[in-house]
Amino acid sequence: MSVSHAFLHALPKAELHVHLDGSLRPTTMLELAESAGVSMPASRPRELAEWMRADDTPDLESYLARFATTLSVMQTAESLERITRELVEDHAAENVEWLEIRYSPILNMEGGLTMEEAVEAPLRGFQAASEATGVKGGLILCGIRNMDPATSLEIARTAVRYRDQGVLAFDLAGAEAGNPPNRHQSAFDEAVAGNLPVTIHAGEAWGPESIHQALHQCRARRIGHGARLLEDPELLRWVRDQRVPLEICLTSNVQTGAAATAAEHPVRSYFDQGILLTLCTDNRLVSGVDLVHEYASAARDLGFGRDELVQVARMGFEAGFAPWPLKQELLAGFDARVDQLPD
Repeated sequence: MSVSHAFLHALPKAELHVHLDGSLRPTTMLELAESAGVSMPASRPRELAEWMRADDTPDLESYLARFATTLSVMQTAESLERITRELVEDHAAENVEWLEIRYSPILNMEGGLTMEEAVEAPLRGFQAASEATGVKGGLILCGIRNMDPATSLEIARTAVRYRDQGVLAFDLAGAEAGNPPNRHQSAFDEAVAGNLPVTIHAGEAWGPESIHQALHQCRARRIGHGARLLEDPELLRWVRDQRVPLEICLTSNVQTGAAATAAEHPVRSYFDQGILLTLCTDNRLVSGVDLVHEYASAARDLGFGRDELVQVARMGFEAGFAPWPLKQELLAGFDARVDQLPD
């Protein structure tokens, strides 16, 4: 189905699932590596981008191995502030108006940063870019599945402390299979008790049991990926009826083996059944995509038409963790511009 690039670019969008450490500019990586004395697998931006793109990964764990390279240049406050600022700018260039950037600060402390410093630097970067571009949003702090649950609890406590300073939610990321979310139950309890929303990676490398546990035990209000939700029709109906949003990452799901091809991704079925969902990039560098690319893939590979993509984009604003008055403002702005979009 033909949908123009001009339309997809101009479409106001929300990005709810993008990882800071998977979305660096290659030029920035090379500059930071030179300053830090870190070796990179390639010396030119295009070659580095090609090396980082995970088209050859057979599973989620192999996909995640790429992050060791990006994290090697993300161990100072200056680098975290810069990378965050640039990621907001990159989204602004695609007409993204609401942006939620997620990362785990525990992974940025090898150079001596405290957890507070590893949170405050990205917050400064986001604030500076927001003032320059108009993009609204904030950060989601992630626990890591295969780490000690005590670490996730510390991250959740930090997230709650920064709740009114730009941290929007708490998440659990990392290798899913064999690492159930309820192992980190205390962290989710801490977030919920602190009035902080929860979103959890689930149904990517483990089946619907992971999604069920994330929703019913860990009290997730959104699900990251959910590609295997279709394996449990009863749970799927519950997700639909309770209006639990799914953060869909088409290209990433193919790269990690959660979907065989983009054309076989269940998002078409999810949409047709009335599930609340939105399209996301996951990792702009590691997956080699931007948000316009993901919308184009939905049109090209899954037959989403113009009006359907407008619905998907609007659902992104509905599902965001924005304060209600701001969400109303964003939705009103979206509705006012839809009829003026180019063909």
